[in-house]
Amino acid sequence: MEVLMGILYRNFIVLLLGAFLIFYLTAASFAQDSSSQFIGEVTVGESKRDVQIDTSDPSTVVDQGEIYDRQAGTVAELIDSVPGVHLINGSTPQGSGINIRGFGANGTFGTDQKVMIYIDDAATGAEELYRIGNQLFTDPELYKSVSVIRGTVGSFEYGSGIIGGIVKLETKNAADFTNSDEDFKVRQSLQYSSNGDGLVTSTTMAVRPSDNLDFLGNFTLRRQSDQKSGDGATIGSSEYSLPSYMLKGKYNFGQNVSQSLTLSMTNTTTDEKDVPYDTFQTTGGAFGNVDRETISRTFSVSYDYVPNDNDLIDLNATLSYADQSIDQEYVPGSSICSSFPLPRGCRGPAPSDGYSTVNADHRYETTKLTIKNTSLFDGYGMSHELRTGFESLQKKRKSADSAPGGTDARLALFLIDQVDVSSSLTVTPALRFETQTITDEQGDTGPYGNSALMGGISARQMLSDDFSVFYSRAYTESLPIMDDLYNAFSGRPQPDLMEKSEKSFTTEVGAAMQQRISSSKDDNLKVKVTLYASDLSDITSYSGIDAVERSGMEIEASYASSEGSYVDFNFDKSSGSAFGATGAKTDWSNEPADTFRITFGRKLNSDLDLSWEISGATKFKNETTEIGSYAAHNLRATYLPNSGVLDGTEIRFGIENIGDRLYTPRLSTRPAAGRNFKLTLSRNF
Repeated sequence: MEVLMGILYRNFIVLLLGAFLIFYLTAASFAQDSSSQFIGEVTVGESKRDVQIDTSDPSTVVDQGEIYDRQAGTVAELIDSVPGVHLINGSTPQGSGINIRGFGANGTFGTDQKVMIYIDDAATGAEELYRIGNQLFTDPELYKSVSVIRGTVGSFEYGSGIIGGIVKLETKNAADFTNSDEDFKVRQSLQYSSNGDGLVTSTTMAVRPSDNLDFLGNFTLRRQSDQKSGDGATIGSSEYSLPSYMLKGKYNFGQNVSQSLTLSMTNTTTDEKDVPYDTFQTTGGAFGNVDRETISRTFSVSYDYVPNDNDLIDLNATLSYADQSIDQEYVPGSSICSSFPLPRGCRGPAPSDGYSTVNADHRYETTKLTIKNTSLFDGYGMSHELRTGFESLQKKRKSADSAPGGTDARLALFLIDQVDVSSSLTVTPALRFETQTITDEQGDTGPYGNSALMGGISARQMLSDDFSVFYSRAYTESLPIMDDLYNAFSGRPQPDLMEKSEKSFTTEVGAAMQQRISSSKDDNLKVKVTLYASDLSDITSYSGIDAVERSGMEIEASYASSEGSYVDFNFDKSSGSAFGATGAKTDWSNEPADTFRITFGRKLNSDLDLSWEISGATKFKNETTEIGSYAAHNLRATYLPNSGVLDGTEIRFGIENIGDRLYTPRLSTRPAAGRNFKLTLSRNF
């Protein structure tokens, strides 16, 4: 009876709040002022997220307004609303990872090198460190936008071996806060979340000493105690303290201010005591606990030259450096294998001084120089937007148990030509040539040299002013990585893997449309559907698997009216199979569940934005696992007053998982957080 009453209570809360929201939105529509002026992040007549219908690339952009409104604690919580993106956990910076289209992070490693992350063009993200997932070690408050490019066809400008996709984070600029009448601006934000007593303070200062020079600084401190799941149980290892800061400056100069120099730096740290070594789990288990300090930093300097009188030159040169260090020390006696007789599942001898894996310190540094130019020209009756570039990358890693050290040096050339064949047909061929040399820090094996020529082509055909279809075919190779220098168990060199690259073909077809659906009011419906199939062969990333075949569908849609009503929707469905060396077929072990997300909202007088979001997944079942379907409800309100004493103040309130639903998303190793009230107060001075 108590369980039944609990279920009824949760459903009642969901229905009550949902009914209240619908009633309020409907009632407010009759009192709505038809004004469409812009105030802060709220624009009447737009949905929260724009669907990218003008490109054949399957890309999604989370802009500044949505970043603020989502009140996310991690970058992962910003992009989990993108179709095809699935998280390994996500509510904490540790033990998290990004999985896109079935590739990327899993419950053992933080990455498989098939999803790349860039911060202001600096290549960052975790190596294949055993039981440590730390790709998302940064703070959402540092960024003005996050872009996700799924699949391979849009990746040749950024790297090789990208099958899942790319996550691009762009830091804030001083110009986002100042304008022609203001030389100094301060933004202060405070946030509280009830589940885990989370606290956030973020201070941003923008200074413009002259018309050609500006600076920006941000400091954010984010703290959270252990959260609770929907059944009230504590989610272990969900406590963290995360200080972050960013410094950025830009100088414009030259004739007609055609040149600029931008410097950017980000830094995020955490110092944990007596926490599980296995960041994916909630207890120490066989590995035990460690004291772990993690520092993640990026630096970049970028030069741009865009002359007003020459369409052939749009030059960018960026030198970036990404550095992440993980120092950890085993806590004696914390492992269940630290006593005799050894419990079942443990292997002796007991780690009285800790496993070498657990005690290992890691550091990896990536230095990258990219020089690229975009030229606009016409030829043979066609218009071209030609992007050409050169890239030099050096990844250096410290030796540690289970993580061989060495240097991976790469050179690459790329070419992407967007050709407007006619007013309705655009064809974009792309090529990338990359060569590498991997050296072993110990000098016991190698060096190894490899190279690959990759490329693809996409085409977009407008069948009418409102409807287009697109197609792409792309080939990429994952060149060998330092992790495969030695066998993790025997410690022996693996020259067969160091001279072999993984090969992948991805095909995409789809359609996009934009049109009005009502003749009586000004509205706009956008829909984009993408079907894809990816084949991966000559596999070295996964043990016992020779090939993987995956296919899926992604849908993005938005509707908005000038009256302020809007709906956002996305859905992804996929399936995959793995093939062993003998050809035996099994289910793909990293297969995500089919997920959906729909948001109903209303913007009132450009001051108030109310929305109801439903996110969930259908039932998942394969040969070894079965996970039930679920749906979580979130309510959000954004209030941006444009007059009176509160002018310049931003108030955001949200309730996540309002039904206190207990569920663990597919691929995650921890249950999702239960009901969570969030309140954010921001003020621009």
